[in-house]
Amino acid sequence: MIKRYLEKLVLEDLKDKMVFIAGPRQVGKTTLALDIGEKFFPNRYLYLNWDNREDRKSILNGFFRADKELLIFDEIHKYKNWKNYLKGVYDKYKTKFKILITGSSRLDIYRRGGDSLLGRYYYYRLHPLSLKELLSNKEIKFTPLEEPEFLDFNKKNEELLNTLFYFGGFPEMVVKRTRKALRRWHNERVDRVIKEDIRDIENVRDLSALQTLVELLPDKVGSLFSLNSLREDLAVTHKTISFWVDILERFYYHFRIYPFQTKRIKSLKKEAKVYLWDWSEIKDESIRFENMVASHLLKFCYFLFDTEGYKANLYYLRDIEKREVDFLVAIDGKPWFCVETKSSFKDIPAALRYFGEKLKIPFIYEVVREKSIDYIKDNIRIISADKFLTAFV
Repeated sequence: MIKRYLEKLVLEDLKDKMVFIAGPRQVGKTTLALDIGEKFFPNRYLYLNWDNREDRKSILNGFFRADKELLIFDEIHKYKNWKNYLKGVYDKYKTKFKILITGSSRLDIYRRGGDSLLGRYYYYRLHPLSLKELLSNKEIKFTPLEEPEFLDFNKKNEELLNTLFYFGGFPEMVVKRTRKALRRWHNERVDRVIKEDIRDIENVRDLSALQTLVELLPDKVGSLFSLNSLREDLAVTHKTISFWVDILERFYYHFRIYPFQTKRIKSLKKEAKVYLWDWSEIKDESIRFENMVASHLLKFCYFLFDTEGYKANLYYLRDIEKREVDFLVAIDGKPWFCVETKSSFKDIPAALRYFGEKLKIPFIYEVVREKSIDYIKDNIRIISADKFLTAFV
């Protein structure tokens, strides 16, 4: 059993408010919730899944046994009036029960209508497994704008990073580690996201076209993301393709990052880059490596925001002269560190030097797939991914 990085934090926050855990299908939300129930509330928790008919009746009746201490609601966002329902349950029972909610869409923004739950819950986004999470469950502490601490090179680091690179970070595949299982898992996961999760909630008439969009997205990873290009490929309107892309993002199929905006450089305004939550779908190994690093950095930023309240954001750097760096992590709009990914080290990209000096970025990294590299050249740290990624959550 892999202990998840949010377990202790969720348990602590349950003492104060409801806790929401959102994230991609099969990332381990339900497993985490049930583990918390089994470990810390044995025989004193009640698990209710909206997709189960009997559980749905219990939810709608709203009667809960007095000997229970923890209520777990799974996929309740599929209920039209879920926000009002949870507001009522929390206001009535907050002194009797701890309440944990899991779901595979963005619970913080989904179905904005109805009474606000503001002030009644903490919100976490559960991410796929990362190198640090597989290596260690020690308490994680960070000091923003100071250099992250990297673990020493280790054979185990290399082996686990290779597992993540080839099989992605979803727990089932990290455990099984076979190409056959991965292929079957990809097919099943995409089908269930579209034909169950999205169909149950969103008003999408052409699910087959949406599935075609899913098949096109892996080839768009890492480059500037053009809705117009997709619109032409699928022969739909700009409004339709924009709606579909937003839906897939809400259900954690992909995420977008945007160019960093500052007066110091003439940056792009709106063009996003797209990455997948499951990078194992990407065939090109250099792009898959870039996506894996992006996912680790996004997990780090979301962790700092969800747990510590830091306004941490992941961007990329690109100006009108087409100079580009893969990633920039910023706190409150202030650059912290930037990252350029490469399969192997040949030289330091000119854009990395340029943006580092222009934006006065404290820490600059070129992260490579090659093993056993870690040195500084011209204030830029060239470092292997199996060491660099140990610094994050």
